[in-house]
Amino acid sequence: MSAMWQGCLADTDYFETRSSGGHDYGVWVTTPPGYDPATTRAPVVYVLDGNWAVGMTAPLIVTQRDPMQRIQPYIQVSVGYAGEEARHWERLRNRDLVPPGEPIAKEFVDAVEMALQMGAMTREEADAYLAELRASRADAFLSFLTAELHPRIEHDYGTAMSGHGLFGYSYGGLFSLYAWLTGNTLFESIGAGSPGVASEDSQVFAQLEKMGDSLPTAKLHLTVNDRELLGDLAVYQNLAKNTATVLHRLTARGGAVTSAVLHETHVTGLQASFLSYLRTCRAL
Repeated sequence: MSAMWQGCLADTDYFETRSSGGHDYGVWVTTPPGYDPATTRAPVVYVLDGNWAVGMTAPLIVTQRDPMQRIQPYIQVSVGYAGEEARHWERLRNRDLVPPGEPIAKEFVDAVEMALQMGAMTREEADAYLAELRASRADAFLSFLTAELHPRIEHDYGTAMSGHGLFGYSYGGLFSLYAWLTGNTLFESIGAGSPGVASEDSQVFAQLEKMGDSLPTAKLHLTVNDRELLGDLAVYQNLAKNTATVLHRLTARGGAVTSAVLHETHVTGLQASFLSYLRTCRAL
């Protein structure tokens, strides 16, 4: 195992793999300080949006040695995109992290148009971004994580048999909610940061109705950012309000759900949300 990955991420390996669906992924595996599977096997925490998130979340593995608040040992597996596709991660995540049939909120389309007008996107990029949303396959990506990637991680890194977690932010948070609602048994705790429930017609609400009172047993931790709710961008206001609605419906049914309001924007909230998940769901 390499001591450093490209000189910056300690105890991190990197490899690329192709899913059975023909998609290429980059995978960063960060092990705990001094990890030795021969003596103690650690569970895995899967972190989505690896191309963006790995640099802000993987270094936090040192929290396992924080004398003021110890975190249970875990192996972090950050999943992103590889090769030429890595530079298109922002649109490819739409395909993988959004549930099939998820409606595209008008406020979200407006936000894409605003990015186009500000020069942050070209028309071609904007059209490709929305096209991925219309063909979203979170079901296929969930199957890749659990049935293809996890067995490899389990074999190569000597992981624990249980105690695994999942963390996602924004559309990654929407995916985390989706995975929780499917009742997937791999994950015992799930963090959903500012989940991208941008529409009142979200598949999340349809899943909740279908489930009735039979909620999953896995721990779920939801976070939102105060500046999403109090800011002047409609897409983030809706996201925060819809997340609050999800939370209220779950707690009313006695779900194993915790939550936190963070003092961040949607862009700056990722690391704080991940820390909140670790402290709430994975503390010793």
